[in-house]
Amino acid sequence: MKDGTGLLETIDGPDRLKELTADQLEKLAGEIREKIIGTVSRNGGHLAPNLGVVELAIALHRVFHAPEDKIIWDVGHQCYPHKLLTGRAGEFDTIRRTGGLSGFTRTGESPYDCFGAGHAGTAISAAMGFSAAESLSGGHDHVVAVVGDGALICGISLEALNNLRSTCRKLIVVLNDNKMSISESIGAIPNYLNRIITGRNYNRFKALAKMMVHRLPGGKNVIGNIQNLEASLKNLFVPGIFFEELGIRYVGPIDGHKLPELIRTFERIKDFTRPVLVHVVTEKGRGCDFASEDPEHFHGTGAFHPDTGKSARPTGDTFSAAFGRILTDLTETDPRVVSVTAAMASGCGITDEYRQKFPDRFFDVGIAEEHALVFASGLAAAGYRPVVAIYATFAQRALDCIFHDAALQDLPVMICLDRAGIVEDGPTHHGIHDLGFLRSIPNLAILLPRSEAELQMMMTEAHRRQTGPVVIRYPKSASGYSPDDRPAPLEWGRAEIRRQGTDLVLWAAGRETKTAEETADILKEKYGISAAVVNTRFLRPFDRETFLSFAEHMPVATLEDHVKEGGLASQAAELLAESSAASRSRLFPFGWSAGEILPHGKTADIRQSRGMTPRQIAETLTEYLKTMSDHAS
Repeated sequence: MKDGTGLLETIDGPDRLKELTADQLEKLAGEIREKIIGTVSRNGGHLAPNLGVVELAIALHRVFHAPEDKIIWDVGHQCYPHKLLTGRAGEFDTIRRTGGLSGFTRTGESPYDCFGAGHAGTAISAAMGFSAAESLSGGHDHVVAVVGDGALICGISLEALNNLRSTCRKLIVVLNDNKMSISESIGAIPNYLNRIITGRNYNRFKALAKMMVHRLPGGKNVIGNIQNLEASLKNLFVPGIFFEELGIRYVGPIDGHKLPELIRTFERIKDFTRPVLVHVVTEKGRGCDFASEDPEHFHGTGAFHPDTGKSARPTGDTFSAAFGRILTDLTETDPRVVSVTAAMASGCGITDEYRQKFPDRFFDVGIAEEHALVFASGLAAAGYRPVVAIYATFAQRALDCIFHDAALQDLPVMICLDRAGIVEDGPTHHGIHDLGFLRSIPNLAILLPRSEAELQMMMTEAHRRQTGPVVIRYPKSASGYSPDDRPAPLEWGRAEIRRQGTDLVLWAAGRETKTAEETADILKEKYGISAAVVNTRFLRPFDRETFLSFAEHMPVATLEDHVKEGGLASQAAELLAESSAASRSRLFPFGWSAGEILPHGKTADIRQSRGMTPRQIAETLTEYLKTMSDHAS
């Protein structure tokens, strides 16, 4: 069957599913997998998570009546089957492309996306809000939260579970248990779920016990008190009754790839008058051999060959790969170095080899960013030198922990923020808001490497001299600098002057130094404008002396892959406002607008649409300078 033909093209909404036979539903599941593999192979995206929930999505939309019934997908990276079943199959080829469908749930995209997501742990809390609203308004629609076992350990999820029984009269939580978050799920709760799965005989024993008791004299009276019997049996045969003790009815585990069983289960429990958790066991990457064999790699992936899974590897080094090598060197040379991540080991460059080589000094705490930072602070207080690897957008969840636990106590925690700047995934993943928070935190150094080589210098120097917390932030991919490029020696708190100029100075943050140098080349070659270029290196402590020495004599432009409010541009504006240079210098900030939510799409497209390419920056600066000259004359 060719991609885009067959039953799937007849699905204009979930009501159509109610007309299909069991065999047709199975055929549809195959077509959905084929469509997802074909599209993600071209566009990139989240492959393995979506392949694992195809039957689950079909069953939910077959039994429930969205959009009146609310189906909320935690994180949202497993919503592709949901999108295909809710009238978006015709647009699906545009997913994650500029101007196309989002790779996550997004409220403005469809009424079936009742709640947007991109970060883990929000579904149960949001579903509780919808459920409470139903009760307050006298409604009777169903509310379903679909949460993975990795997201279940997130602090927000656990807080919600603790409040669920006291807040909601009824709500359905579907636990999609595939033993994975991005990496393999770890911790006591995933282990507990695994023991439930391996204890499937409990369910068979319970049914047998009920039948035997029913046959005994007075058995009907015992059956009438069956809840006590169930509790006793669970204590005997299942390690813990975690959900039941929280007041949540537990159902499962059930096979998440058997459509008839899923449909029967949801039909049976949908009208329960108490919160219920349905434990569904799925396989991440189901139906695609290379994705199921390596679900961590194919959790989120770039384009690949749909038959083999092979992709064109990026040529040259990347910041993430460089971080992994530097971390290995530091760990080998100093027994105090330990690494901490929050389910982002491979994404941040922490290799399998590292994890195997230093198993006692590597800590993956799961999707628990706040815990990761406080845990690292405890390690630092005890004399160790923790390196925390986390994505910039997810670090926002732990800002109070950076402030309260690391900075106020001035502890030597090195926080390495990957994915700083815009990324293809869109607004939930753009790492462009953190500096406004981080710059306000006392005792915190903030370093911005322009290249992989400079990242090595910064991590090494930060480790050597570190007495308090340090943030080092860098983008996902390569810097664009040649491996032969050697940064000038690093002096703490000092910027690097990359080139001198006479007409204006370009101050650049991190990898934007490359953008500034290309801009300066265009200014000189096309417009005859001589521009100095400065690599900021340190946002805290900021090189005030070098900044003012340029600002005394020429206009200043700032370039950063961050919103202009709160980052380098704000630092520059504050210094100008405090100094006499303000009367002689103008500030031209280039970055993202804090008043706009940037979309998903190719980063090159986003830069082009917002005037952030070297050519566009050069043209804008030329106009600025011409306007200044006209006003002066």
